[in-house]
Amino acid sequence: MSRKLLELTINGEKHQLLAEPHWTLLQVLRGQIGMMGTKENCLEAECGVCTVLLDGHAVNSCLLLAGQAEGHEITTIEGLGQPENLDPLQAAFIACGAVQCGYCIPGMILTAKSYLDENPGYVPSRQEIREAIAGTLCRCTGYSKIVDAISQAAQDRLTGNTLTESKETAA
Repeated sequence: MSRKLLELTINGEKHQLLAEPHWTLLQVLRGQIGMMGTKENCLEAECGVCTVLLDGHAVNSCLLLAGQAEGHEITTIEGLGQPENLDPLQAAFIACGAVQCGYCIPGMILTAKSYLDENPGYVPSRQEIREAIAGTLCRCTGYSKIVDAISQAAQDRLTGNTLTESKETAA
């Protein structure tokens, strides 16, 4: 097959590359661009570890053809926050001990971000959070700490507190 020139916007940065028409966004992110935060596992959209944001909405990059992502803003875990300036969800996952082995966490955080962004000004119940993340599987846990972290981030977003402020107030 002949490769096609693609221009993808990933984490606010334009990338031009040659890609086969059948290559998925996951293949391009990991193999062509070197963004290893997006994990590869089932390749059937069953586990959610390959989740990225496409125009702010959670998608499974293992099924989305790279060409379909042209003209859209792609956000990977690498683009969500930086070590010195974590996204509130990243900070909550760390503070709540929700990271375990870490394999599912990029997809889990991006799934949660999409869900919380689609429901601003609202703190979802634990059951609603569980339903929102149901498509991302974690083998390490019963999800309690993950749900805690997402709930904490939603509460902090609503109150305008940062995780640090929340912990200082509780002390």
